[in-house]
Amino acid sequence: MVPDISTGSRTYGLLAYLYGPGRRDEHIAPHIVAAWSPELAPDPGRDPAATLKQLTDRLDLPVLALPKNRRPARHVWHCPVRTAPGDRHLTDAEWGEVARRIVHATGIAEEGDDKACRWIAVRHADDHIHIVATLKREDGRSPRRHEDGIRAQAECRKIEREWGLQILNEGDGTAAQRPTSAERSKAERTGRAEPPRETLREQVRQALAGSADEDEFFRRLTEAGLRLERRVAPSGDTIGYKVALPGDRNRDGQPIWFPGSKLAPDLSLPKIRERLEAGTVDNEPALADPDHQSSRPARARRNATHIAEQALTTLAGDHDGDVAAQLVGFGELLDAVAQTTPASIRKELSAAARTFERATRTHIRAEHADHHALRAAARGIVRAGNALGKGEDGGTTAMLLSTMVLVTIAAIRWHSGRGHAQQAAAARQAAQHLRAAYQTAAATPMNTMRAQGRQLPAPARDRYAHTLEGAFPAQANLLLCEPGWDALAATLAQAEHEGHDPEALLRKGIESRELDTADVTDVLVWRLRRIGELPAASISARARTTPRLHPPQPQALKPATPENPNRRGTNSSRRPGPRR
Repeated sequence: MVPDISTGSRTYGLLAYLYGPGRRDEHIAPHIVAAWSPELAPDPGRDPAATLKQLTDRLDLPVLALPKNRRPARHVWHCPVRTAPGDRHLTDAEWGEVARRIVHATGIAEEGDDKACRWIAVRHADDHIHIVATLKREDGRSPRRHEDGIRAQAECRKIEREWGLQILNEGDGTAAQRPTSAERSKAERTGRAEPPRETLREQVRQALAGSADEDEFFRRLTEAGLRLERRVAPSGDTIGYKVALPGDRNRDGQPIWFPGSKLAPDLSLPKIRERLEAGTVDNEPALADPDHQSSRPARARRNATHIAEQALTTLAGDHDGDVAAQLVGFGELLDAVAQTTPASIRKELSAAARTFERATRTHIRAEHADHHALRAAARGIVRAGNALGKGEDGGTTAMLLSTMVLVTIAAIRWHSGRGHAQQAAAARQAAQHLRAAYQTAAATPMNTMRAQGRQLPAPARDRYAHTLEGAFPAQANLLLCEPGWDALAATLAQAEHEGHDPEALLRKGIESRELDTADVTDVLVWRLRRIGELPAASISARARTTPRLHPPQPQALKPATPENPNRRGTNSSRRPGPRR
């Protein structure tokens, strides 16, 4: 059950919408289900003689009774309350009870207070109501509605538990402000895909990702095409900023500005300065280039993969301040990747970045100095420019996304263990978007590696199967059945050709954290290619027939099958032990 409180200045206009047909004729039989006084509240939906003007006058009466200088500029309190998808449809009587509990909990009209604000609850659909109140009591005083949104949420959680509805995640006051109903309505009228507030929040986050200093942040905002206005003190110092979308204007033709703090709590200028000053990044991060032929985007992604893997260790630690900082830095890295990826996966990555943004904010103070490496990686990706969807660019993108999925899984565990319900849910949704993006990005390079792995000579495949069993005995049978086993065999073959000990390299890859939370063979393929400095998108043809570099010779083995996962070979029924 979701309440969404906002305020306005036109009682009649809101009522006309509630009792009207809706924007898509979706309003069905609008009528009042509860009111401050059912006898005094005319219902145009049920009484043919009642009018919207009469209902407006009754609601506005306590406000109009005051001198003009005492009337609030925004005197209309509006709170839609909606059940979650899948919940049963409530009756009119139940919705009336919901409305009475909400106005009591928020201080609009406490039970037994005959001097409270005037209010009504209108129903025009099965799954929600609209509570409308005017913000002056009968005695001329204003209601005590401090933190009314938080109190409305808390009351909805109580109702959900008592009535057997879906219990939604509780908020903690760190979420970004959602678009108001008026902002959503205007976006629909003007043909925008979303309200400007959400577009601006994403573009400000992307401008901040990896910025070295405040000047670069402001420059990126203007380069993104946003209107920018700084708030300057008499001393000449910048003390704030606000942004607007070109063409987004109010009825007077003026730009509609949004201060950073109204977009998200951590996008105010003081919060941005705190992040920039504590986590200053290098002008040009050093980028790994194992084959000296990779593009800058590919090198930046390979470098970011290593840094993201290091973040996994921190996320499994006990210092909450360090973990909070890593999540902030990872959010920047995700923003950087989302704006520089190929079009085929940009939609999923943008959704992942938007969703994970909620997982970066808690009441735990972040030790910002600890996200220096992640911010540097984000900067490297932004400065390297857009990656292609093929070749080494595509392969290193899949490599990075595979690791980013693991980071989000670690974030889910950390938030869940501390009762951060909304943040854990956000990280879970981000992981789903990242997995979808990974599947698309990894399809071509993984298919190529699988094909080349299947072309390896049978003795080589058997030897690598024995290597896997020696390094990972607990799961070897299952891993040999995974679709990624052929790609892993091809990777081990190329690693051996380049002079690596396959078993030592495999053990090093397995030592890293979070290996049991995803498709293990896929994770190992990308991890070994990064550790072994192997190309991410192609395999040397010579690696297909690589001579053995590391004796002794084990027994020939056959991979396990789903029908007989314990079958290990045809020459002997004894299970071979690990190589020594």
